[in-house]
Amino acid sequence: MLIDHFGRVHDYLRISLTDVCNFRCTYCMAEENMRFMPPANLMQAHEIDTIAHEFIKMGINKIRLTGGEPLIRKDASEILLSLSKYPIKLTLTTNGTEVKNLIPVFKQAGIRAINVSLDTLQKEKFFEITRRNEFDKVWDNIHLLIAEGFHVKVNTVVMRGVNEDEIPNFIEWTKNQPVHVRFIEFMPFAGNQWNNQKVFSYQEILDTAALKYNFIRMNDEANETAKKFKPYNHQGTFAVISTMTAPFCSSCNRMRLTADGKMKNCLFSKGEVDILGALRKGEDIVPLIKECVLDKSEALGGQFSGDYQKVDASKITNRSMINIGG
Repeated sequence: MLIDHFGRVHDYLRISLTDVCNFRCTYCMAEENMRFMPPANLMQAHEIDTIAHEFIKMGINKIRLTGGEPLIRKDASEILLSLSKYPIKLTLTTNGTEVKNLIPVFKQAGIRAINVSLDTLQKEKFFEITRRNEFDKVWDNIHLLIAEGFHVKVNTVVMRGVNEDEIPNFIEWTKNQPVHVRFIEFMPFAGNQWNNQKVFSYQEILDTAALKYNFIRMNDEANETAKKFKPYNHQGTFAVISTMTAPFCSSCNRMRLTADGKMKNCLFSKGEVDILGALRKGEDIVPLIKECVLDKSEALGGQFSGDYQKVDASKITNRSMINIGG
């Protein structure tokens, strides 16, 4: 098992397949002229399999594929099917544009749950946020996934002055559809123009929801990041990921691999360990993985406290969100 100095067992690995995306979301990448990693720097399909296998031998039982947009990789199907041979829960996070043609692959790989990022239910606002006119495709594909029997979570980054007014509309969506909306507090990353005034807090989200809906708190699963709620007489649910106002670091079981094979023990960690570089040199990557887990800070990468109003984003050392992996 992979256990850090605070007794946390790490059994969940998030693997970014690429830092490239067909959207240009303002809170993820600030500039249109982004520089992406050269293809040679990315983990290749066989390298992903090899690295994942080492993690699995050390107790990993869940892998989530992320990006960028993971499904725009030409070998995404190959990677999914390769990882599906292991005794793990395999899932992914996507912007939803490419899922239609991959549903047979998802089913063959044993994938049952998929997270789709969607920050607005308004077509015009969707274009403002993503800089792409793809709302109808994403909307249709979410409902296609539901119709095909997938458990669909919708990830919605809530930003004050941008989309907090749509919280009731997202919850209304869960009334007649088994969709599970997860409201995510706006987090600081390199280049995403974060400031604490844009954070719409966990409590504010609940207060907004309570103006129209009655709901109950659901039981949390082990290592859960989302605080889940069930509106009365709704097929679906909503939840809040409260990284900024009510962090869940004490039970964190997650590790990350960036698309270029760097291991991060926390979303906000300064340090990275070059797993891919060591693998390509023929070195044993197991000690590096263990060392990275042991170096994990108690909370929030050791970079800021839980008081988001005192966070100075300019003093946080990290990659952009798209370079880390969602």
